[in-house]
Amino acid sequence: MKKPLFIVFLVLLIDQLIKIYVKTHFFLGDEYHLAGDWAIIHFTENNGMAYGMEFGGEFGKLFLSVFRIIAVGGIGYYLWKLTKQNEDKLYVICIALIFAGAVGNIIDSAFYGMVFSDSGYEVARFMPEEGGYASFLHGKVVDMFYFPIIEGHFPSWFPIWGTEDFVFFRPVFNFADFSISVGVAMIVLYQRRFFAKKKEEPVQPAVEVTNSEAPPLT
Repeated sequence: MKKPLFIVFLVLLIDQLIKIYVKTHFFLGDEYHLAGDWAIIHFTENNGMAYGMEFGGEFGKLFLSVFRIIAVGGIGYYLWKLTKQNEDKLYVICIALIFAGAVGNIIDSAFYGMVFSDSGYEVARFMPEEGGYASFLHGKVVDMFYFPIIEGHFPSWFPIWGTEDFVFFRPVFNFADFSISVGVAMIVLYQRRFFAKKKEEPVQPAVEVTNSEAPPLT
């Protein structure tokens, strides 16, 4: 149990340190170029899901926050069960990464609105005297990593998006999103190692005791 807990703690620590630094040092929309125009720290916030996707306004935001908490509770229980069983250690690490990333984004949604001022008007302040910018479960998730590695235009014959600009990779994400993605990707890559063994385990036939094998009566 110690190794999964350490992974969860480390991911949460890195994720929150990065988010708090960006939140309290950048104006919304500020950028810092790490490597030319293809590796950028770009401060943005979103009300919805991972990688900046949105979901259904205020009601959708509340629904998503509650759903996240329930889902994370389920993942946490599953992770606890895995640590009690003789499961593949790499698989346990994958689930720990997914769990930690999900918790990291829940912290933003649940508490950032209560403890920070609104980044839309200033560099955010921690615990402002006038109170935070939103109530419990209505905070915004902080995103900052942006890698527009390839930019161009769709050809005119391309369906729907013909002649429009495209960017790869367009979504802005955070360390928690990255942790979730790594965990999921590793499960996909190593699925045969994680799941094939259970499928291939032969079923042991029941041993039948016949009359000839039965002990004599005394």
